[in-house]
Amino acid sequence: MSLVSHRYGKGRVRTLRLEKSGDYNTVREMTLQVMLEGAFSLAYTEADNRNVIATDTIKNIVNLVAREHVSAEAEGFCQAVARRFLETYGHVEKVNVVGAETRWTRMVIDGVPHPHGFTLDANGQPVVRLTQTRQDCRLESGIENFTFMKSTGSGWSDYLMDEFTTLPETRDRIAATSMNAYWLWSGTPVDYAEKNRQILDKMLEVFVTTYSAGVQDSLYRMGISALSAVPEIAEISLACPNKHYLPLDLSRFGVTADNMVFTPTDEPHGQIECTVAR
Repeated sequence: MSLVSHRYGKGRVRTLRLEKSGDYNTVREMTLQVMLEGAFSLAYTEADNRNVIATDTIKNIVNLVAREHVSAEAEGFCQAVARRFLETYGHVEKVNVVGAETRWTRMVIDGVPHPHGFTLDANGQPVVRLTQTRQDCRLESGIENFTFMKSTGSGWSDYLMDEFTTLPETRDRIAATSMNAYWLWSGTPVDYAEKNRQILDKMLEVFVTTYSAGVQDSLYRMGISALSAVPEIAEISLACPNKHYLPLDLSRFGVTADNMVFTPTDEPHGQIECTVAR
């Protein structure tokens, strides 16, 4: 019997790189799989791990390369990751990197590209919810899984602290969510599609142009803006799970992350919901 082929590595290494140019931010989010080939056969056949690079180390190297190349496009970043392994470890013969982009589109507010507001590319699904009898009709429009973020202008602080609290306060964080929102019609607009667009535009404008003391704070004000913009709706319900981007601590490697490299995660997440009515 012989070992015909072998490789190993780390999958689903998620990273977000935040390039800052004054107030203008660019976000680049990717999920990488990094697989190594080389002189690792003894780990399989002789239980000898002396040449094996721990998969946790592979993740750390990806994050360090992300910090060093915050402005690289996807192709250049993947190439830089592969080069680092080949340059660092002589017994690595081949590096296979598969990188999947999560693409963010810059928001446009009043005709101007916003410096730190983004929506997910190919985003959201418009929905209608109707309950109708011979006597009554309840009609809601809405959107599900509409994902957006702002890379600054949000914080979370001054919350209840007790012996169970471990989360540190911050006044500058990435705020992102995948929103489900539904609005109840009390009148019939001339153009539903146009009013639906106005509702979403107004909510996004509030989200990205004002400081957020928390998702609760933003949701309430977003709801108010929708009701103010479109008199034909009676109430709006919003459900927004946090999509967390956790700042990395690279200090053990002699590098400061400077709020430029983050680990994306949405499990577990905060689930924030509210309904705002006239």
